[in-house]
Amino acid sequence: MDTRLSTGITGLDNILHGGLAKGFLYLVEGSPGAGKTTLALQFLIAGAKKGEKGLYISLAESEAELRYVADSHGMDLKNVEICKISPPEIAGDAGKQYTVFQPAEVELSDVLETILTKVRELNPSRVIIDSMSELRMLARDSLRYRRQVLSLKQFFEGRDCTTLLLDERFKDNEESQVQTIAHGVLCLEVLQRSYGITRRRLEVLKIRASSFREGYHDYVIEKGGVVVFPRLVSGEHRGHSMMAENLPSGVPELDALFKGGVQRGTSTLIVGPAGCGKSTLCTQFVVQAAQRGERTAVFTFDETRQSFRVRSRGMGMDLDPYLDKDLIHLEQVDPAELSPGEFIYRIRRGVEEKRWRIVVIDSLNGLMNSMSEEEGLTVQLHELLSYLNQVGVASFMVLAQHGLVGSMSSPTDVSYLADNVLLVRYFEAAGEVRQAISAMKRRSGPHERSIREMRLTSGMLVIGEPLKNFVGVLTGTPEFRGGQSLL
Repeated sequence: MDTRLSTGITGLDNILHGGLAKGFLYLVEGSPGAGKTTLALQFLIAGAKKGEKGLYISLAESEAELRYVADSHGMDLKNVEICKISPPEIAGDAGKQYTVFQPAEVELSDVLETILTKVRELNPSRVIIDSMSELRMLARDSLRYRRQVLSLKQFFEGRDCTTLLLDERFKDNEESQVQTIAHGVLCLEVLQRSYGITRRRLEVLKIRASSFREGYHDYVIEKGGVVVFPRLVSGEHRGHSMMAENLPSGVPELDALFKGGVQRGTSTLIVGPAGCGKSTLCTQFVVQAAQRGERTAVFTFDETRQSFRVRSRGMGMDLDPYLDKDLIHLEQVDPAELSPGEFIYRIRRGVEEKRWRIVVIDSLNGLMNSMSEEEGLTVQLHELLSYLNQVGVASFMVLAQHGLVGSMSSPTDVSYLADNVLLVRYFEAAGEVRQAISAMKRRSGPHERSIREMRLTSGMLVIGEPLKNFVGVLTGTPEFRGGQSLL
């Protein structure tokens, strides 16, 4: 019978499909500062809460240091025994000479015997040995080290005891002795960024006879311990049958661009130069949804929360009543303090727990520029949009192009990710700078091919009739063919 033990970390249990199998030996390796000790303490405390006895064997840190770490996280070490082993003290007096054995052989044997004696004495359900690097240095050579690790594994087999071996992982250290012996291997990484917080990620390298969520998963260390954000896999959410329902914007002419409106469960990309009204278009959909009693979320990277509220109020869309009722979640994102995994996790949690029906990312420029060092960011964005589509949530993304009038260029091509694409342009006519809007793509069906003028007047978003008698509107210099006036 496969009995799973909770690690005490919700996200990690999700990755491990329920936790660690009971009675086996696991390796947790990572660079300094990755959070190995914190994770190990959470593992022991999770067992202690269920009445299981835990033993923390430390070969490096003192008991006072470990208790200080636990206190900093508000952890209760009740029912957890801490045993500090100091090899030099066990080996004997500093001046003692060894005539038959090498000092390292005696020290290693004594350390291992002390560990085994302590386990026999307490008979714990969960054991931590921190750290294997100390045993490796005592062993001196890889063959002796491997034999000692095997002896540890054989000792714990059949004792109904789950053991975590903590080990340091350095770039120039490719030691894999314990990896091949352990039942499972968890690797914690610390990635340095040129600016902002240090990014941490976790990978399960192997778990024998058990499935798990593969790939890298971002995590953070906060007060209370390690928090893991499992990688989002959109394919796990397939099968949700959603009705093809249109999402009204409250502006009939805007809905007409998509032959009735944007559909639920689709992603819409709004592209255009700075200040042309992209965020206002998103806000129009958000406010209309809030008026229907639906919950929505707006994540802004380029604008402060206060500025967003003031600008929306100036357009006749007062967000405050809906913010107070939690119908609209408006969050100013500081990407220097956030990893892609945590950002996606926040959205997923809001969709599942708060039932958000619309999610706005304003803007992709801010997201991608601030996380430009992250590998696979576009792939993660694709997974997020696919997930939102499959659970029936409409997503809106804003992308600012370079330039104002005439030739335009995008910092990145993400139009293939979106189901719908709205293009907003400045153009010059009658001595004024005006705005034009058009639907460039609709994956779920036909869309209007015309170009309409858009105006952001005081307290109103106005979209006019198709500009059928103008040529070259999207180039910024239209030619009037007569027969029609502008708004």
